[in-house]
Amino acid sequence: MVTFQDQVNRTRLSSQRKSGYDPRTGVYNALIKLKGKHKIPTKVRLDTASFVLSQLSKLDLAESRVALIDSATNHRVTYGQLKRSVYSLAAGLYHRLGVRKGDVVFLLSPNSTLYPTICLAILLIGGVVTTANPVSTVSELTKQVLDSGAKLAIAAPEEKHKLLSTGVPTVATTREPSSGNELSVEELIDCSESMVLPENHVDQSDTAAVLYSSGTTGTSKGVILTHKSLISTITILKWAVDISSAKDDIFLCFIPMFHIYGLAFFGFGLLCAGTTTVLMRRFDLKGMLEAIQTYKVNSIPAVPPVILSLVKYNGGGYDLSSLRSVGSGAAPLSKHLAHQFRAKFPWVELKPGYGLTESCGAASYFVTAEEAKARSAASGALLPSFCAKVVDPATKMAMGPYGEGELWLKGPAVMKGYLGNEVATSETIDSDGWLRTGDLCYFDEDGYLFIVDRIKELIKYNGYQVAPAELEAILLNHPDILDAAVIP
Repeated sequence: MVTFQDQVNRTRLSSQRKSGYDPRTGVYNALIKLKGKHKIPTKVRLDTASFVLSQLSKLDLAESRVALIDSATNHRVTYGQLKRSVYSLAAGLYHRLGVRKGDVVFLLSPNSTLYPTICLAILLIGGVVTTANPVSTVSELTKQVLDSGAKLAIAAPEEKHKLLSTGVPTVATTREPSSGNELSVEELIDCSESMVLPENHVDQSDTAAVLYSSGTTGTSKGVILTHKSLISTITILKWAVDISSAKDDIFLCFIPMFHIYGLAFFGFGLLCAGTTTVLMRRFDLKGMLEAIQTYKVNSIPAVPPVILSLVKYNGGGYDLSSLRSVGSGAAPLSKHLAHQFRAKFPWVELKPGYGLTESCGAASYFVTAEEAKARSAASGALLPSFCAKVVDPATKMAMGPYGEGELWLKGPAVMKGYLGNEVATSETIDSDGWLRTGDLCYFDEDGYLFIVDRIKELIKYNGYQVAPAELEAILLNHPDILDAAVIP
């Protein structure tokens, strides 16, 4: 005889299987586990660059397959050329510039076909990459150079002057006709091919990158990402491409590669999947539309303002029929904007996700477009290897489905901490390795994540908590408003 308690237990078990929530621990677990070739490597002695390069050798026709295209010049880099350039530049950095394991190399450049080569070469010899936004001021850049402890800087020719006051040796990315005998990355690649690299002694636990972020709260801080962090994220990205049959897609990159979103996707992850990426130095709407038409772009990792610009765009003359998938990250995508986009581009799959620098990129995403369409306000489900808690800020109790609280994340991709800032690290990562994101959220009964807003940005009015993102979504409904920002 089935008792009432038996029925209750079965209902709880069914809900747990659907949502990944374990009421005994208060933890949500990813419902998908990586298997076979998609499992995250556990080998201790492994660096990000060696892992990426090992994947390139498995690609069909790697020598002639195009990896990167510059949208402005149509310059193309094949996977074969990319691999040789990485080894040559790594040898040049090691033998000619003395870069050693643990040395920090500061990179200041807009997107370019050289960007992935530079990052991979630094990591291959055990160096640490720290990237910066080219629009940053001299004082901002100087602060980051000093804070990161950079021993060498690599900068686009037009950005070199911003680093003069730092006193750090600086190499240009490309040759300058007026620079005389000054060394450049291009020259290092051309002149270092015959040099032999020493044996690599880099472990997954070693620091790979220091990316600067305002953190879950406060001023800009250096986020320490290990090789394990990057390899975990890269492996998940490759899995995502494989299951979506996007290996032969043409991707468009305008997301800056100095940001974890761009670096993880275009600097490392998509290279392992064998896709072709068209690179824009920076975003502009007309340039994006032209690139989609010219190169028959299929997939665009984007951000909500770009999606909004596509919805608001009333011009014509561009053939966007090749586009089949648009992702959204870096900020929550409102339900209304998602509906508007799908109404205007019904043939395009729109799949939002959630992530931050401290989680080394995406932590949740939609596997299928059908799931995303059915839950327009959600940011997907937890990606493989991640687990989460929803913690009530007042009681510190873990919340079950539909219970709101702060999102805590845990997984192999999560940062090591903040560089030289033990106080901020301890405030953000607890003793059990849980990353406090500072985002108010809830999971539904099927394990889909809904981001409400930043906890510290909530507006309190007459006893109610109002999320700025909700007000922004309402304002954007007005046809005469192009964009909106609500500041608490």
